[in-house]
Amino acid sequence: MSFCSAKPCSWLVVFFLLTTSCIETFEPKVTKGIPNFLVVDGAINAQGISTIRLSRTTGLAQNGQALVEGKARAFIEEESGRQYLLTESPAGTYTSASLVLPEGKPVRLHFTTAGGREYVSDYTSAKYTPPIDSITWRPTSLGLQLYVSTHDANDQLRYYRWSYDETWEFTSAYTSTFKYENGKIVERDPLEDIYHCWTSENSTRIRVSTTQKLEQAVVSESPLTLLPFTSTKLRYKYSIRAKQYALSQEEYAYWDALSKNTETLGTLFDPLPSQLSGNVHSLTDASEVVVGFIGAQSITEKRIFIDRSELPKDWVAETGYERCGVDTMLRPHGIYPNPRPTPADVIQFFADGQHIPIEDLQQDPRNPERYYLYSVAECVDCRKRGTNVRPSFWK
Repeated sequence: MSFCSAKPCSWLVVFFLLTTSCIETFEPKVTKGIPNFLVVDGAINAQGISTIRLSRTTGLAQNGQALVEGKARAFIEEESGRQYLLTESPAGTYTSASLVLPEGKPVRLHFTTAGGREYVSDYTSAKYTPPIDSITWRPTSLGLQLYVSTHDANDQLRYYRWSYDETWEFTSAYTSTFKYENGKIVERDPLEDIYHCWTSENSTRIRVSTTQKLEQAVVSESPLTLLPFTSTKLRYKYSIRAKQYALSQEEYAYWDALSKNTETLGTLFDPLPSQLSGNVHSLTDASEVVVGFIGAQSITEKRIFIDRSELPKDWVAETGYERCGVDTMLRPHGIYPNPRPTPADVIQFFADGQHIPIEDLQQDPRNPERYYLYSVAECVDCRKRGTNVRPSFWK
């Protein structure tokens, strides 16, 4: 005999499950040993300076930078046996002289580490990359979308990769008209501008495209990057320089796989990251895992500028200094317990450079007890985030 109807009993079952079940945090097991794979990053520039970086992988638990592989002997090698030596500077970075390699001729990277282990990349035919046709942009609901377009007039090159660097103007939170110098607070030279600066950033995202399935070798508006409409980069003037690389089919496959491995969102329904298969091998130990793909191509570049006046008027860019505030030496609490610090206290306060005077509150140079509006250097000196030297290419 039942003492409850079907509906109330179902609620009891649900209640029982909720109160007796528990959720356990899943913590995947990560190998504690630190992998020590050699990473080879860079490319052979068929018409210019080649830069190759050698480093070692670190474990997931390691927060430091990759370990550089220094003191190696490295060179670019033609199939005919001719070699071009690479010099090391800084540690782990190897650079060639400016070279002009024959188009279509096989070349490779060849190096030996300080520990005596020898490595080579597969021979690959040097390619001459066509010019970038255009970098275009348009406002979208998400922000400023930038694109790159190119084509191969000979209809031969079908695979491409792009990298880019960005430069933009910005200003600090406050204009400082005074500074600490040699034990005194003096007026700042108007030519000493620490309010207006520029900063740059290199891309970390991988951008590739292919025209293999198209009738013509034309890349039309391949997405390059998206800037949120609130981006500090768009506050005054922004510049982007794209670099274009023509790839072999094998090199394209490597970069495409690397892009998917690094940019996949990681849901249960996404494909698992693939095993990267590069073209660098150890001659000392054929079983050694080496990460990297060395291609050979010339590099073409194009730069554009975008001024704030060209963007939608309702877009409001962040300054990057939203948390900055000002203070004065008149406050009876905070900096000094004495509500009336002496002139010597005031000068000494700015001596370590952590705070910068912005404005003289007295406006009377004859008054020895002068007090100043001030803020931390991070909010006043734009050089903390960039340089006040105008870039040579800036318009």
